Amino acid sequence: MIKEKGNSTFFTSWSGGKDSCLAHYRAQQNGLKPQALLTMMIENGERSRSHGLSLEFLSLQAKSIGLPLIVQGASWETYEQVFSSVLCNMESQGIVNGVFGDIDLEQHREWVERVSRQAGIQPLFPLWREEKARGQTQARARIKIIQDFLDCGFQAMIIAVKDGVLTSDFLGRILDDQLVNELKKMGVDPAGEEGEFHTVAIDGPIFNFPLNLKVKERMLMDGYWFLDLAPW
Repeated sequence: MIKEKGNSTFFTSWSGGKDSCLAHYRAQQNGLKPQALLTMMIENGERSRSHGLSLEFLSLQAKSIGLPLIVQGASWETYEQVFSSVLCNMESQGIVNGVFGDIDLEQHREWVERVSRQAGIQPLFPLWREEKARGQTQARARIKIIQDFLDCGFQAMIIAVKDGVLTSDFLGRILDDQLVNELKKMGVDPAGEEGEFHTVAIDGPIFNFPLNLKVKERMLMDGYWFLDLAPW
């Protein structure tokens, strides 16, 4: 159950990928009212810090979802300070809940809770620790979240892979049952929760139109192969 603070307004901490997408959808299904998507960017504001997505692509996602996109650039050194400032601004505008797509990494949840509550924001974790609620192992719970994502009608594409874990051939592949089984056989977490790969959501029930994209180039940055995407 999602327990919101005060009113039912919320923003989503938006990576553009499957987890933030499903968390956003579940919050809506629980009756909460989305107000904005929040994405932290690199210092120059041109790409997201988590998935390396361009501002152009993120803006297209937000347009399809029908919500304003709030972006803020920061270095890793200034990240917490800048993030906290953005959350304080959210709270001052009456947006009192923040939705996060964390699944089971305790250290990151603790950071989110600390920074959010200092800013007066109630953090919500719609995907958190489903193995405890359903009596499943961690691995099975992660796969169940992916299956829920697909069963809801969402579609996602692999946008980044960790060099040395997956080859760049996986870039651009659509996440589906076949790919999930392939990753399992390779010993790779199909949820990518340890950073093995990242995805972008391109269609589904929160989108008003599917995202038709073209690949501009493949890039190797900070130990990851990325696809640079642009609207078709």
